Amino acid sequence: MLVAPSVLSADFGNLERDVKAICLAGCDLVHVDVMDGHFVPNLTIGPVVVSAIAKAATKPLDIHLMVQNNTFFVELFAPLKPEFISFHIEEEKHPHRLIQKIRSLGIRPAIVLNPHTPPESIEFLLSDLDMVLVMSVNPGFGGQSFIPNVVEKIKRLKALRDRINPACLIEIDGGVTNANIVMLRDAGVDICVAGSYVFKHTNYQEAIDSLRV
Repeated sequence: MLVAPSVLSADFGNLERDVKAICLAGCDLVHVDVMDGHFVPNLTIGPVVVSAIAKAATKPLDIHLMVQNNTFFVELFAPLKPEFISFHIEEEKHPHRLIQKIRSLGIRPAIVLNPHTPPESIEFLLSDLDMVLVMSVNPGFGGQSFIPNVVEKIKRLKALRDRINPACLIEIDGGVTNANIVMLRDAGVDICVAGSYVFKHTNYQEAIDSLRV
């Protein structure tokens, strides 16, 4: 299991310290949640702050866009050369075009599914994706409780993925802890995003290691 701590739960007054600490603790990716206050009812960070995160991080960035006008934000963050940029299928009218654009910028494209969105909605996009991010909470705020019926959706997604594009990774975001990580692994998850679970732990390395199952 790869672990991508979400900096949404970091101490923003000590962001450089926390980003360096999770990288030193052995995370695989640094998950960055970008919210515009329109697609979700929250406003987080822009390219100036994400640029500072990129400078502090020794691990690749995993940028999760929760925005309207995805193309604008892709172009805004592409110069930072993250490993992944993911966008919500619910918001994008031309997802295949945007996937191609992200890949043309040297970034691995990913699509996000809200809790209510069926995996079959991206069946004809899977062959072009490097990752699918499944939301196990409603997007917009950290610290929410895990939505249990998402597990069945992950199993359905895995079956599609294995048939169409076995190299495509499955990522989960929302309410991930050491109490449900084995169940998520068994359902087909490759990467877990953990925000409050990691950053509220007194020892980041112990928290991250407890998710490697």
